[in-house]
Amino acid sequence: MDYLNHPFSSKRHTVFAKKGMVATSQPLAAQAGLEILKKGGNAIDAAIATAAALTVLEPTSNGIGGDAFALVWVNGELHGLNASGPSPQALTIDAVKGLGYDKMPVHGLVPVTVPGVPAAWAELSRKFGKLSLSDALQPAISYAEEGYPLTPILGKYWQKAYASFKKTFTAKEFEGWFETFAPGGGAPAVGEVWRSPGHAETLRKIGETDARDFYEGAIADKIDAFMQEHGGFLRKEDLASYQPEWVDPISTSYNGHEVWEIPPNGQGMVAQMALNIFGQLDAPEWQSAKTYHQQIEAMKLAYTDGQAYITEQQDMPVSVEHLLSAEYAEKRAALLGDTAIEPAPYELPAGGTVYLATADEEGNMVSFIQSNYMGFGSGIVIPGTGIGLQNRGADFSLDENHPNVLKPGKKTFHTIIPGFLTKDGNAVGPFGVMGGYMQPQGHFQVVTNTLDFLLNPQAALDMPRWQWVGGKKIHVEPEFPNYLVQALQRKGHDVEVMTDGGTFGRGQIIWRDPETGVLAGGTESRTDGAVAAW
Repeated sequence: MDYLNHPFSSKRHTVFAKKGMVATSQPLAAQAGLEILKKGGNAIDAAIATAAALTVLEPTSNGIGGDAFALVWVNGELHGLNASGPSPQALTIDAVKGLGYDKMPVHGLVPVTVPGVPAAWAELSRKFGKLSLSDALQPAISYAEEGYPLTPILGKYWQKAYASFKKTFTAKEFEGWFETFAPGGGAPAVGEVWRSPGHAETLRKIGETDARDFYEGAIADKIDAFMQEHGGFLRKEDLASYQPEWVDPISTSYNGHEVWEIPPNGQGMVAQMALNIFGQLDAPEWQSAKTYHQQIEAMKLAYTDGQAYITEQQDMPVSVEHLLSAEYAEKRAALLGDTAIEPAPYELPAGGTVYLATADEEGNMVSFIQSNYMGFGSGIVIPGTGIGLQNRGADFSLDENHPNVLKPGKKTFHTIIPGFLTKDGNAVGPFGVMGGYMQPQGHFQVVTNTLDFLLNPQAALDMPRWQWVGGKKIHVEPEFPNYLVQALQRKGHDVEVMTDGGTFGRGQIIWRDPETGVLAGGTESRTDGAVAAW
């Protein structure tokens, strides 16, 4: 039986509930969050439980050794948490070039940065949780100990990763990946049960010590010893000095609403910049080639500028405020015409991931995202722990003149971004679309689908997507209307229709009615997504 064969079209409806809701990319993870809500936890506890469960239930996209960001709505106020980790103190340009690299490698020991995920869970629990961190992590621990059967999309990407890694991960430092994720000599199949007892023990220690064991104790010692043995750069001192950062979220106005993102080093402001540029143009028209063309062109300019300038704020050559200003939007919009352009970075003025959304009946809501970056991340797994380390450092530049140049203790340009929507000071709710450089493009499309075309949460996610991939090149999903493909080609776009939707992001939405408190949720048709509610 082929669990990836879908010869007939199907559809989801929006899920409604009153007491609580969890939306994410894996059904058992959504149920883990719901379990915590029913035990008396709030939306923050549910987010932690879901996130921890996802490290077990979707290791192809995230893990304990990754980074996280969160937007948290509590008592009428939005809070931002940046739990991305910096580069190790020993990781310098000279050290990388001394190993024979002229750019940052994608896999292995070099691109490993300090993981922020455990600290994010502990900090969210400390500041806003009702239950203990140990209680919130219990569902994830149970799944790691007892095992679970792989879902279809999870199995697809696990098999794909194994097929690639068995050819390329030949060095000794990669043995832990195969021991953990291919214990029988191959990747587990769809429906096959996989368990990770070392992962369970790591989660248990994180819960019992509010994550300090990961950064200062026995787990940190294991990471340090592994890195020293194999010539890596991450050290216990890097882990011990790490703290996640509470930040002020940034917003832009669009169609009567405020669209919120985490400020740089994240790329969320790319979506906001694109919305600002697009807002300077003609009123959107439903299923119009002109509107799609303008959306794509606005995103091209915003993304080109984001990639050129976004890094840690103190190293950016232009301020966040200017890039979100009307002056910037007007200047960029003035470049757009009836045909596709080759984008160039803005002239400076003088001077792969999981997403989840949770909500409870008290009105608390969380937009949370965590990631290993590219699939399983660096491919480095600390033996016996279930900890797969991220490869976030791959985004650093080795060019001394680039804003995102590698420096010791620096946070790189970051792709993962949670989103949040408000109107007139009230929470509308959390939204997000995971998937590397698709993320701000997904945010942009979900927001315009919702606010311009009034699509319900599920329809806003289901609508066929486009993705700018560079120059005039555009990818579209198989269901994208052919007449629009042809019209965009006539406007000079190089459009390629993809064979499936796997590269177009995976998102979730929860909207809350401010008068009734009723929650409306949608989840992704492009993955094993689910909405758990009561």
